[in-house]
Amino acid sequence: MNLKTVSLGVVLAAFMLSGCSSITILRTKEMKAVGDEVMAKDDSLYQALSAENASLRAQLDSVRAQLEAAAVAQKRLQTDVTLLTKRFGDESIRRDTRQEEIIYRLDLLLGKSDKILAKKVVVSGNAASTVMEADAEKMVEAETMFNTAHSDYHRGEYKIAYNGFKQVYELMKTGEMAESALYWMSLCLIEAKQAEKAKTLLTNLVDSNPQGLKACASMFKLATLYGNECNLDRQKQYLQMIISNNACVSTPELEQAALILQGLLDYKSTDGRSAEQACREQMR
Repeated sequence: MNLKTVSLGVVLAAFMLSGCSSITILRTKEMKAVGDEVMAKDDSLYQALSAENASLRAQLDSVRAQLEAAAVAQKRLQTDVTLLTKRFGDESIRRDTRQEEIIYRLDLLLGKSDKILAKKVVVSGNAASTVMEADAEKMVEAETMFNTAHSDYHRGEYKIAYNGFKQVYELMKTGEMAESALYWMSLCLIEAKQAEKAKTLLTNLVDSNPQGLKACASMFKLATLYGNECNLDRQKQYLQMIISNNACVSTPELEQAALILQGLLDYKSTDGRSAEQACREQMR
């Protein structure tokens, strides 16, 4: 091999190496361009997804804010209804008390007239006449004590009033006067924050004479007491007893019982809570 041949081989080798290098650089540029294009598309897709995600988050926050506002409005509405119900109940109690006082005073005036006439009736036999006069005197004495206890109650002297009504009951034992005394004893206990004793007294009063003079008022008081404790099942029970009792047809307790019972039956909660659960939460 001569020198020219060697030189020619070197030149060819150098040319081939130079060509391969150029091809490699070209391919590298093409791959980089493709990579940049892919990255640009990925970045564009990422930005689009981020924007969509931000929009969905904003919508979710808006819905959450609306739900929270609705919950606050619902709670305020329940509070307003509770306050209105309490005011209505307090006003009803005051109205009933005034009405009972007026009726009692009228009965007292009429009763005294009857007793005076009864004393003047001539009965054959000294024993019968003596018994009649004794009964009349006992009735007058009971009415006097009842009237005094009634005044004590309205002056806020509940303990004194309770003892007065208790004396009336122990004197009469039976009859409308005794029944009224028991009823007012329970009212004194309620005002003295002794609801359990009051419920026992009222329950005995209703059970012993469900058609009596104070039966409807006693059932309504029991319904109110159980409602204040959020024992809505017992409250409904006594409200239904009032509605189904013929003796309550012409009483103010019937209309009030119907309204309260309808409200309990129509109760619907937006958050799945029962009426009793909502009641207990409001008491906290």
